Amino acid sequence: MTTDDDSSLAPVGLAPFDEEVYRTLLTCVDATPAALAQQLGQPEGRVDRACGRLRALGLVIRMSGRRRRYTAVDPEAALDALVRERAGELDQVRGSALALSSIFHAARRQAGGGSTVELLNGPEEQGRWFVRLQHQVRSEMMVLDRPPYVLAAVNPVEPVRLDSGVHWRAIYAPEALEVPGAMDEIDDLTRRGEQGRVLPGLPMKLAIADRRVALLPLSMEVGHAQGLVIRESTLLDALVELFEVYWARATPLPSSPAAFDPDAPDEDRQLVRLLAAGLTDNAIARQLGLSTRTMRRRTRRLFDQLQATNRFQAGIQAARRGWW
Repeated sequence: MTTDDDSSLAPVGLAPFDEEVYRTLLTCVDATPAALAQQLGQPEGRVDRACGRLRALGLVIRMSGRRRRYTAVDPEAALDALVRERAGELDQVRGSALALSSIFHAARRQAGGGSTVELLNGPEEQGRWFVRLQHQVRSEMMVLDRPPYVLAAVNPVEPVRLDSGVHWRAIYAPEALEVPGAMDEIDDLTRRGEQGRVLPGLPMKLAIADRRVALLPLSMEVGHAQGLVIRESTLLDALVELFEVYWARATPLPSSPAAFDPDAPDEDRQLVRLLAAGLTDNAIARQLGLSTRTMRRRTRRLFDQLQATNRFQAGIQAARRGWW
């Protein structure tokens, strides 16, 4: 029996002969190794050993009785389990890559070769490195987030890494929250475990994985972007400390509207949340689909309701009332 390369089961660990035995067993309800051997024209002992390996992989089961008789497990379930297992193994390999890379570069630094700092030229290189850091991080990610962006603003990797247990802290510039759809995405990330804060005047972008590797863009001009990959060094230690300083200064993002006191009007809950996040009046008006004049009128009414004279006080009063 021949197997089309496009449908080979080798990627989940099956040797060609074991796959041939498995495919033959799929064509019958059950069979003994002797019957399979006769059908395949192979020695019974070889077929018997293949059945043992298939059984260990969960692709076949041995039926009760003194004679060895096997039946195939539904391939949809059995092969899906093997795919998940292999994917888990690959994730472990991916997670080890960052640690191995650190060993690699440390050895070359000791030998006088390699570099603690690697220069990246162009937005494509920076984008690839940011995705790489997210895939490789094992326990902690620290990010300073502000536009413009090399990649699409929506980040499909972070939710997966959050679901895998990575501790993720992000400090956003208010401008980052003005990107269409940004607040909804941050709400989802918060529900998954991200800790987010906002800091007006955030001057830079930064990503640090496991306090071992950092990506530092050198310019806000995306078209001619240069950046640095910084490995374990006093420079990296200084960037970690800088992040912690910014983190202490930043304001925690209010929870999503779903977490607010249900007695508060929807428009007030959303407005005070955007005010507390530090967005400009024009940006808040765009988010709410209002004119700036209408938005400011609602803000004055909200301040009166909360007995506040500024955004900071409004945020405190809203929190005290259980709005988030």
